[in-house]
Amino acid sequence: MLKLSMSCFESRPRVAWLAGCLLSSAFLAAVLAPHAYARQQDTGFLNRSITVNGTVYHYDVYLPIDWSPKQKWPVILFLHGSGERGSDGLDETQVGLPNALRSHNERWPFVVVMPQVPYSHYHWTDPDIMAMAMAALNAEVKEFHGDPERLYLTGMSLGGYGVWEIAKDYPGRFAAIAPVCGGIFWSYAPGRWHQPELVPEYVKAIGRTPVWIFHGADDPVVSPAQSQIMYSAISSAGGNVRFWEYANYHHNAWDRAYTDPQLPQWFLAHRLSDLATTKPYAEKRLIPLHPPPIHVDPNVYDAYQGEYVDAGVTQMTIFRQGDKLMSKNRTGDQTELLPELPNRFFYPSGSTTRITFERGPNGRVTGLLFSDDRHQELWEKAP
Repeated sequence: MLKLSMSCFESRPRVAWLAGCLLSSAFLAAVLAPHAYARQQDTGFLNRSITVNGTVYHYDVYLPIDWSPKQKWPVILFLHGSGERGSDGLDETQVGLPNALRSHNERWPFVVVMPQVPYSHYHWTDPDIMAMAMAALNAEVKEFHGDPERLYLTGMSLGGYGVWEIAKDYPGRFAAIAPVCGGIFWSYAPGRWHQPELVPEYVKAIGRTPVWIFHGADDPVVSPAQSQIMYSAISSAGGNVRFWEYANYHHNAWDRAYTDPQLPQWFLAHRLSDLATTKPYAEKRLIPLHPPPIHVDPNVYDAYQGEYVDAGVTQMTIFRQGDKLMSKNRTGDQTELLPELPNRFFYPSGSTTRITFERGPNGRVTGLLFSDDRHQELWEKAP
């Protein structure tokens, strides 16, 4: 508490001066306090809940680390698969697009809304669950300055079915959609396969909305034929569609789709106001499991042989086996390495891992760069 001696009141000029100082301080505090003490907005994965028709649903929203209220942000509505159903609002953040956000947040400058299907429901295609997903989207667009011109929709497996259904029931809301290993023929209603009027209903609602479909060619859970049917129908109707089919991939096409750096760029290339002028486009690709190996003189492999260490621990041993270059990891597992470039190799399994041999100024091999889509490590070659 500020205490004033009686002498302060003996001089009117002094009293006026002091009163002015106090008023000025109070004014400055009132003006600056909201800015000086405002809590900085949390970013990353944030917990949210919403009530729809008397039911409370928990979900997550992802906020980029550089989010700011000074601009409008593109927003993605992500629909999870059947394995992530629940009521905690958390399981849906563990697979698919959320993993890509963690691995490469720099690729995804989006607000991402991740609602969750509760156990009491089985499908995103239930009308009340679609309503919940759209309500969550609307809430986060409002809370985090979402740009209505740049709303995007994607989902995997069960969520892939939801993408098609929401796109049909909410036409003209999304600037682009990307269903992953989904379809329009619900698994609990196999008779829908025999309803020829069904496909045109979806195609008409989607119209010129750009669509990028992803599916594993050997998917035993959701037949890739469902994606092929939609690709052909949209293409024939003059829509804008591309279809990436992953050779030798099963149901987990999301592992490839959401790590493709082109996908976020493709989303951002589309705005809702552009749909009226979107031109017909159709492209289908069969994406190989791994690139075809190039021919390399096996004698080149001699320089790569040896142990590669990190902090004194051998992480990998490289050796020749005839004309093959082989690797042995810390647990003794041996795997052939296939050349993508003379100094860069990959595994026949089709993983994203790459092994690149580094050379020093004198041309000698000095180390091995072990990298995949999520990280990289440099291991030195032992003397």
